Amino acid sequence: MKLLAVIALVFCALSAKPLETEGAKILATFPFPGRSQYIFLETYLKALADKGHQVTVINAFKNKAYPNMRFIEARKVHEFSDEMLSMLNVPFLWQQLNAFDYFLAKFIKITIEDEGVKKLLNSGETFDLVLAEMTQMEPLYAFAQHFNATLAGFSSYGTDSRVDQAVGNISPLSYNPQITSSRTNRMTFTERLSNVYEYLIEELHRHLVHLPNMEKMFQKHFPNSKKTMSEVMDSFSFVLLGQHFSLSHPRPYLPNMIEVGGLHISHKPKPLPEDIKQFIEGSPDGVIYFSMGSNIKSKDLPQETRDTLLKTFAKLKQRVMWKFEDDEMPGKPPNVLIKKWFPQPDILAHSNVKMFITHGGLLSTTESMYFGKPVLGLPCFYDQHMNVHRAQRIGFGLGLDLYNLKQEDLEKAIKTLLTDPSYAQAAATISELYRDQPEPALDRAIWWTEYVLRHKGAPHLRATSRDLNFIQLHSLDTLAVLFGVPLLVAFVLLKLSCKLLRGKSQKCPHAKKLKKQ
Repeated sequence: MKLLAVIALVFCALSAKPLETEGAKILATFPFPGRSQYIFLETYLKALADKGHQVTVINAFKNKAYPNMRFIEARKVHEFSDEMLSMLNVPFLWQQLNAFDYFLAKFIKITIEDEGVKKLLNSGETFDLVLAEMTQMEPLYAFAQHFNATLAGFSSYGTDSRVDQAVGNISPLSYNPQITSSRTNRMTFTERLSNVYEYLIEELHRHLVHLPNMEKMFQKHFPNSKKTMSEVMDSFSFVLLGQHFSLSHPRPYLPNMIEVGGLHISHKPKPLPEDIKQFIEGSPDGVIYFSMGSNIKSKDLPQETRDTLLKTFAKLKQRVMWKFEDDEMPGKPPNVLIKKWFPQPDILAHSNVKMFITHGGLLSTTESMYFGKPVLGLPCFYDQHMNVHRAQRIGFGLGLDLYNLKQEDLEKAIKTLLTDPSYAQAAATISELYRDQPEPALDRAIWWTEYVLRHKGAPHLRATSRDLNFIQLHSLDTLAVLFGVPLLVAFVLLKLSCKLLRGKSQKCPHAKKLKKQ
């Protein structure tokens, strides 16, 4: 009998399989003209397609065919990308928020009114999951209810106060800086004061300007929606965050907020093209890689700034690889190689690449930390200032003002990063911390996606905080009772005591008569 029991257990163990997810239909939306957001999730979406899921992608680019993937290209947004970058450089926060809102509305309109998107919306097709970029484009979140799908979000730059609000997360302003600031989690009193002030201004703008505008667009494009915009905004099942505590700072997250920073990085770098490989390996003093990312174009930098960069690079012993969007660069020194595109992660993985001059975008910053490369940051907007400031505080980078760039400062910063070993050591330490994870970020993202699909949106992950109003969430009603009732009782007792004391201290009615006698 014991032998039979052992055999039965062995057969049970061999036949046991992990929970599997049937092939799902997934829709992902990428309305921004910059490629960074799509690069963040591209590897993940292709991995889902490789597992048998049917993936539909709405983005603004020309795409190569891929098995189990369908692309809808709404490319008209590129007509406004240069205008957007110029308008965002206004001095006041309220003006910046107005400019950002203006372009959000344009991108939403272009996406929804694209012929391919309209055809999809009118097709009667359904999806199991809609992945929406959480950059305040609320009408696009309505794709989930339109296609009868579970709504999930992603944020390539990590979380901010609006992402936290969407899932009911608590985000103390005392050590979580506004994403558009240059502050880090270690703030002085003045910085904390600025942080709260900017948060209040952004919240005021959000409720007075942004949300009313988005509500109008929502009603225009989804007049028959079964849910209100508020209900749609409150229906996120989980969020993929392009961040990791080793790259930023420890902070509270709910279980359905999944850190997947570095999701796009291949753990096995691909072989470099032969010309790039020879350029890197043929430099005895090493190579510097320079890229301003996908939104900022080096060819559009002010001529004075380009001249400063060229004069500085010409004096270096190192070779420089510069992502440049034109075929020709007047005045290019012989130690500089320009290309419209470089395989950035594969280049940073090479041991002969000594440092990275970057705009400070989160994907580029993550790649530099993953491969342990010191950075010189030239931030322009949004989270780039905070990323560069963090690199300076942690000790693996320096930062300069791109639009007030002086040759002397640039030369000094490059020399410091190349000759002071502390920067490379700090970068190597962070790389070690980031790589020490129980599973790759890609595996984690896929597991949580399929988990939510298996459990029909995983409503058990919903935080109770999402069902409480502001007064209930912050216990203002209970605090009012706990402090208000004792204060009220004390006040009543004080009044009674005063009344009694006044009664006892009244003079005798015969006192005056006695005094006269």
